Amino acid sequence: MTTDDADRTRPGGSHLRLVWPQWQGAGLSSIETFAGELPLEVARRGYAVGTRVLEAILPPHEGPSAVVPTELGERGLAHRDGIDAKDIVLEQLASALDLIRDHEPDRITTLGGDCAVSVAPFAALAERYCEDLAIVGIDSHPDVDTNETGYAGYHAMAVSALTGHGDPDVLALLPATIPASRVALAGVHSWEEDAYANVAAWGSPASRPTRCARAPATWSSGSARPARPRSRSISTSTRSTPPRRGSGSGPTSAVSPRRRPAGS
Repeated sequence: MTTDDADRTRPGGSHLRLVWPQWQGAGLSSIETFAGELPLEVARRGYAVGTRVLEAILPPHEGPSAVVPTELGERGLAHRDGIDAKDIVLEQLASALDLIRDHEPDRITTLGGDCAVSVAPFAALAERYCEDLAIVGIDSHPDVDTNETGYAGYHAMAVSALTGHGDPDVLALLPATIPASRVALAGVHSWEEDAYANVAAWGSPASRPTRCARAPATWSSGSARPARPRSRSISTSTRSTPPRRGSGSGPTSAVSPRRRPAGS
């Protein structure tokens, strides 16, 4: 039976396109630094514009689509429990999960938005597929920060949440998490020192860009950090996320430095 046949015969089988221009997870300091020449109320709208650009350039979607309501004003931006804009992040996460439950999709394509828009769809798919689900994250950052590390942007906590190591209020909303051993981090070469130790502690496989390019056999088991590359690497993303402070993980190819400045 083909995938298309299964979609037609299995109850609820569908491919959902989730549109989510969330910007609050990027951290207010990152947005203000990246687009310091613009007022915050203008700079943050880049996420909404980027999401619309992705919609425009992708092929037409034949399945259902859903748009996560995203606050563009000042509501919910307070720093709380080590997370910028925690209140609105939780509200929008709950809305995204509700939309996914309404559609009961087999597959999800998410157009964002900061890195944290991946949390809701993967958590929902983890509930559906259990041990049959694994994740390959292609990013220059490991996204393993927590409430206790020095960087407060929730987008840097996406992998932490998905592997069950995130903020308790976030974890209370998620229908399921994924063992860190089934979350492979590809292309990592930029991190905060106080967060990267979590990769080894939790056991996520990790590989720097040069190892990814050579052979799968060079992947590590999370026991040691990837060596820093001697030359800068090209990083690409299908999200509309403007780069984090000091980073090049934008919507198109960009040169990334080796790490974010401390406290960014």
